[in-house]
Amino acid sequence: MKQTAPAFILLLTLAACGGASTDQAKTEEKKEAAATTGVAYSIDTTATSVKWRATHKGGFAPRFGSIKVVDGSLNVENGSVTGGSFDVNMNTLTTDPASVTEPDKKAADLDGHLKSPDFFDAAKHPTAKFVITSVTPYDSTKEKSLLPGATNLISGNLTLKDSTLNITFPAQISVGENDVTANAKFVIDRTAWGINYKTEGSPENWVISKDVEIGLSLKAAKK
Repeated sequence: MKQTAPAFILLLTLAACGGASTDQAKTEEKKEAAATTGVAYSIDTTATSVKWRATHKGGFAPRFGSIKVVDGSLNVENGSVTGGSFDVNMNTLTTDPASVTEPDKKAADLDGHLKSPDFFDAAKHPTAKFVITSVTPYDSTKEKSLLPGATNLISGNLTLKDSTLNITFPAQISVGENDVTANAKFVIDRTAWGINYKTEGSPENWVISKDVEIGLSLKAAKK
């Protein structure tokens, strides 16, 4: 019989700032990582899907694509995830050509721009990381989530470039005897990690939504 437990994720984007359709992650200072007790489950990087979506102010010119989780593990004890972490290779960030509709623009050009020092500086900071700091049951009487079927609240330290902050978001998770599956979708403010185009107050930065939508479909298997 499967029981619920946690998961986590990462996917970098600039999300529409229109009506809320995705949970806003709670953002705090970095916290101590959770102890990784229990049985280790390795993240299946081929079965784990990370998507991103981005827009300019008002939801204009949406862009979307994918980025790869390249390593990671979860620890499970008594049917619940007790800790874990995963790494994302920022150099795998790609833009779906279907999202670039302007005749004078190319998806590959946006890939290069997002990976440049203007945004994530992937050459200098090739790895983004998420480390679980706590996992708690989701209580619908206390929390209001836009994620259907949310089962847990996950807190973890998210490192982007040279900054680390703790975020908390709802997730839908199932823990089986041999695998863990999880889905999550939430928004963070990219500027909290110091990710700005040009400068924080520049017109170029202002025109891009500062919200970041992160989504994940995760699978891990017992080692």
